[in-house]
Amino acid sequence: MSYKLIDISKDLRTAPVYPGDPVPEVSVFSSIAAGDMCNLAVLSTGLHAGTHADAPLHFLRTGKDISSVPLEPFIGECTVFEPTQTVLTGQYVEQCFPRVERLLLKSGGRAYFDRTGAEEAAFMGLKLIGTDSMSVGCAKDQVGPHRALLSENVAILENLDLSAVRPGKYFLLAQPIRISGVEAAPVRAVLLDDYLFWSK
Repeated sequence: MSYKLIDISKDLRTAPVYPGDPVPEVSVFSSIAAGDMCNLAVLSTGLHAGTHADAPLHFLRTGKDISSVPLEPFIGECTVFEPTQTVLTGQYVEQCFPRVERLLLKSGGRAYFDRTGAEEAAFMGLKLIGTDSMSVGCAKDQVGPHRALLSENVAILENLDLSAVRPGKYFLLAQPIRISGVEAAPVRAVLLDDYLFWSK
């Protein structure tokens, strides 16, 4: 049994933070060097730092929190796709997106959906959309794209590191941390390559 494992997560402490979001901070609670029994750190962070998953609660008042979102969309065969334009409109999604259940967008962090693009992606039956951008939306419109996807229970992964990944098919493992009552959670996302155990 052999396969290639590709880590597509960004470091929570060093990844750029969305403008206005809190910057992650780590403090020392106990230290062996200081004579304590063990090393123990404390993390203070916004839940959208680094690679993370959004839950419907992020933009829907009565949406599911991250602990209630099913894990199935975050595990399974996926396709890495390089869009040829930065603004992903409904027309572009309809004409160019592959018909798959899980799609990861590799754009060097530049691509984002407008509302019509997100609506079309949800209409296509996607279970999960991932992006190497900080967000599926843009500064001018975060609400429209997020609501279009989350209202149809499309799982969202943001701030992926796809720099070392070629377009094509992989097996995705990207479960969010279980935290009750919140709208997002950090993810350690990986791709399996060269091991087709999911094929029939």
